Parts: sequence; structure tokens; C-alpha cells
Amino acid sequence: MKVILKKTVKSLGKAGDIVEAANGYARNYLIPKGIAVEVNSGNMNDLKLMQDNAKKIAAENFADAEAMAEILNKSTVTIPMKFGANGKAFGSVTGKEIAQAISDQLNLTVDRRKIRLDAALKEAGEHEVAIKLHQDVPATLKVNLVEES
Repeated sequence: MKVILKKTVKSLGKAGDIVEAANGYARNYLIPKGIAVEVNSGNMNDLKLMQDNAKKIAAENFADAEAMAEILNKSTVTIPMKFGANGKAFGSVTGKEIAQAISDQLNLTVDRRKIRLDAALKEAGEHEVAIKLHQDVPATLKVNLVEES
């Protein structure tokens, strides 16, 4: 029996796929649990609408990420810290602190998990930090660590 998956099933496929399932498995498990629906013209139209909507949302997310990357590539955020006599910081800057500085200084929201730190930022001065806003949209932000007054 052909069914359209509403949710991802490990052994069958991803949500939105049209797959062939055993009649008993489809009628007794997949359809009653709301995991899949039987293939018919109405359900095919619903699937097409869902796919079109998903493409539209993905395009909007991509455009938003490109616009944000353009702003971040030109920007610098300043983070005040306490430093020792040799210029080394007491502690280090994390992705969470950088995300907070972006929010406070640039009025943009960036998820801390998208900030890629190769090494901990522990020295005063300007550092470049990679941010992966979207799988195809990287950005680079300058982070300036200064002495806290």
C-alpha cells in the first residue's frame, strides 16, 4: 500500500515521502497513529501545498540569513573583560557572551550554537569569529576584547 509519511520513520523514509508499506503495517499502525496517510488525490494536493510552503519558508530563511551576514561581516562588537598584567584575560569569551553582545550592540538575534570558536578568546584585541547562519551562508564578525573600566 502506498502511503505519504507525515513523520520520519527510520525504516521507511522522511516526512513527506511517498513510500510502499505492507498493508497490515499501514492500516494497523501507520495510519491510526497519524504517522502516515493513504495516497489519494486530496492527500497528494495537501502534500504539494506543504512542499511549496516549505520551499517558500526555506527561501525566506535563506534571504534573512544573507541579509544578516551582510550586516555581521561589516560589524565589530566590543566585549569588556578583566585582564592581567601580561594582557591575558581572566577567563575566556564564550559563544553565549558573543551572542549577547550581538544582541545588545547590533540588535540582531544570533543563536549561540551558530557561533564557531576555533579557540577560546583570551587575549585583548580584535579577533575574527565565524558564524554559520545557514548551511550555505557563513559570516565573519570582528570581536574586540577591551579592558573593563
